[in-house]
Amino acid sequence: MRSVLSFALAAAAVGGLVAGCGQNESATAGRDSVRAAWCPAVADYEVDCGTVRRPLVQGQPELGTIDVGYARIRHSNRAVPAAGTLLPNPGGPGVPMIAHAAEATMLSAGLLDDHDVLLIDPRGTGVSDALDCGADEDRYQLGTREQQQEMIGHCGEQLGAKAAGYTSAATVDDFDAVRAELGIDKVIPYGISYGTYLLPIYAQQHPEHVQSIVLSGAYPAGFDPLQRPNAEAVSLALQRICERSTVCDGDTAVHDLRTVAARLRTQPITVSGKAPIVLDEAKLGNLVFEAATSNVGADPQAMTPLGTLPAALRSAVRGNDEPLREFVRATTHEAGYENIDLYMAVACNDYRPLWSPEATVPQREQQYREALTRNAPDGLGAFSAEGFSAAQRDGGNACLRWPAIPGHERPDQMRAPMPEVPVLVLSGDLDAITPDANGKLAAARFPRSTFLSVPNTGHVPDLEPTGCVTGIITTFVRTGATGPTDCVAAVPPIAVAPVTN
Repeated sequence: MRSVLSFALAAAAVGGLVAGCGQNESATAGRDSVRAAWCPAVADYEVDCGTVRRPLVQGQPELGTIDVGYARIRHSNRAVPAAGTLLPNPGGPGVPMIAHAAEATMLSAGLLDDHDVLLIDPRGTGVSDALDCGADEDRYQLGTREQQQEMIGHCGEQLGAKAAGYTSAATVDDFDAVRAELGIDKVIPYGISYGTYLLPIYAQQHPEHVQSIVLSGAYPAGFDPLQRPNAEAVSLALQRICERSTVCDGDTAVHDLRTVAARLRTQPITVSGKAPIVLDEAKLGNLVFEAATSNVGADPQAMTPLGTLPAALRSAVRGNDEPLREFVRATTHEAGYENIDLYMAVACNDYRPLWSPEATVPQREQQYREALTRNAPDGLGAFSAEGFSAAQRDGGNACLRWPAIPGHERPDQMRAPMPEVPVLVLSGDLDAITPDANGKLAAARFPRSTFLSVPNTGHVPDLEPTGCVTGIITTFVRTGATGPTDCVAAVPPIAVAPVTN
């Protein structure tokens, strides 16, 4: 699941908190001079930076090593030991952490007087030997499924045996190596989006070093490879924004989406922009469930693409596609945050496919088609099964040409128990990337979990402007309990463009 935490919004909110980049005097001795420039300087806080050398593939030294970079923001009240160490991961797969020290500081502001924050760039991202196998982010995001498959296949061929090094399990072992290097006993994993998939693996593999866990925009390791809950969440989001705004009818909006998707299935339209975009059913599905439900609720008074969607769909049904074209431009103008090469490698290694990895490409294609026919004969939400499946950048048949990794255990196949520590799982009830249904499944994996759905927020709820969610997270990290959560009922509804009759 892509990370769509808006670092641009967070950076704007935090203003001048980050002073710049450069070597901090308290940097650890283990850090080499070549990497000194990347250590962030955070106003009013000491920052320790360094690297830990790790094998690319455990037990295969001939495949080389990776230098994993970290930056530890130290708590301000140094008269007392740190009460804990937050270990955030913003998702992707493929989003680096160290370059976003400002946003991490903002989200952790209520804890930094007595908690450290440990930022680690996952292997293959940022300063941790960023992976580059020639993929292009814009082309991957905006191109056809065939182009996505081609890029993934090329990356796998280029990596060869090294492809086995880019897994979630290897990443969390890196995290634990950094923890050990710094002499930290326990960490507080704080996962966002894909981070909610990644960090529970840390909890499984290193349970004795987990203090508590926060998961925001969550989904379980064994999520539905057809992503049926996501398709259903698109319809739920339309119904909820119409009901709460009273300026449109939810059932009509869902019917219009189904009508427009069916038309685009056979009659795509071209949308002009920095590069022409062919809007077919799959591209509409991707933009509706990923981009349109991202960062919803961060500024309730601002018109978001999701808020414009019911009116745009109604116009398209009536024969005017221009509002729909504006929706497409609004959801494609920002660059992604992921290292797309790493995104492809981890998703294709770890997410459960709709075919046997040992099968040939033609066999995989047949198994994929059979799975769609067998499991979604009536389509997925407002879309056809094939259309919504092709809308998934990290699912459907995107990884059809990725090489099988011999002996690889996917996260959904891991059976190690979760630790009995307090866990808080948060979802936005307008989120179709990690919908409430998946958040509940993620929470159910832990023996001591609390699930909280935040109304009027999308993917993810942490940046809603009232401070309710960050306050709940702060209380939870300090006490292991949420405290009162009534404030979520006061999160304001988003702006929605009226639908004229």
